[in-house]
Amino acid sequence: MKEDDVTKAFKTLDDMGEISGRRVLVREDLNVPMADGAVTDDTRLRATLPTVTELADRGAIVLILAHFGRPKGVPNPEMSLAMLTRPYSHVLGREVRYIDWEGAEDAVAMLQPGDIAILENTRFFGGEEKNDPQVIERFAKLGDLYVNDAFSAAHRAHASTEGLAHVLPAFAGRAMEAELVALEKALGNPEHPVAAVVGGAKVSTKLDVLKHLVTRVDHLIIGGGMANTFLAARGVNVGKSLCEHDLTGTAEEILEAADRANCTVHLPYDVVVAKEFRANPPVRTVNVHEVAADEMILDVGPSAVEALGDVLKNCRTLVWNGPMGAFETPPFDVATVSLARTAAALTQDGSLVSVAGGGDTVAALNQAGVADRFTFVSTAGGAFLEWMEGKDLPGVAALIGR
Repeated sequence: MKEDDVTKAFKTLDDMGEISGRRVLVREDLNVPMADGAVTDDTRLRATLPTVTELADRGAIVLILAHFGRPKGVPNPEMSLAMLTRPYSHVLGREVRYIDWEGAEDAVAMLQPGDIAILENTRFFGGEEKNDPQVIERFAKLGDLYVNDAFSAAHRAHASTEGLAHVLPAFAGRAMEAELVALEKALGNPEHPVAAVVGGAKVSTKLDVLKHLVTRVDHLIIGGGMANTFLAARGVNVGKSLCEHDLTGTAEEILEAADRANCTVHLPYDVVVAKEFRANPPVRTVNVHEVAADEMILDVGPSAVEALGDVLKNCRTLVWNGPMGAFETPPFDVATVSLARTAAALTQDGSLVSVAGGGDTVAALNQAGVADRFTFVSTAGGAFLEWMEGKDLPGVAALIGR
């Protein structure tokens, strides 16, 4: 699908018509990290700006739905969204009100066009996570229109993420729209050749991702601890490295599936090893067949990284999830940083569409200083992984064809 075709599959803010004075329920992800009552990372708050400010500027009464933590259907003052009104007001540069569920209808009735309010934690209702029709009805009574702007929660079929789209006119917010357009470019209908970088500690957490990707991409680059399991499957002695030896058979099946699909799997052939996992220990760079029994593989070696950079230079699309090595601990961030910078440079040159996602991935790209030089970086975790697995996301599916 071309970009225009993607956006035609669901309605966006452009399709809402006149909304002045109308009550718009907007599902956002405000589940931000906090310490001592202060927000320690406001990335998710800032991500809501385009949608919330546009709706308010168009005269809508903006009612934000969000969850915080895991209250399990029981009101908990420590998870109340009341504590976000001040930091959120600061980010938006305008007043944000707080509305408790008790007396919510009367409080909403008092709001004026352009006002913004955060409704209390949706998960204070036990039926929220069960997509309970009664909870959906309670939410729906407060609004005239529904906007889902929380891709990171779209893999959950909850009342506020999926159910509302079936009872109110439903639209994708700007962040959701940008995410879906980027994902379509990356795997839905990408320009080939397509490469995927998949890293991380364990194969077991990304089995479905790997199985799906070998049928969708031309090059699969495997890094991180999971590469050790694939090396072991090919008969390499990986010493004391993190390795799921019980999954070598599964790894071999994935390699065989890749062969059938004409997908080239790239595993490191030189690696950085150490006898202990800590910051800046003595290290060696060796061929994978030269790893000693008391050594562990902690990063991809420079020759392999250079070769992988050449692979990317011949690709048109890149999907990235997970680091190449133990990037949090120096000097085992070298491969991740180097390959990320190559991808960023190719993106800036206009020769590569690069889409990345997942918590560790975002942190790694930030560490490399290139997150803002990729085509798109998703902050979604579970939703991004499920999309990479080829699964339908309930919150997205509910918007299609609405």
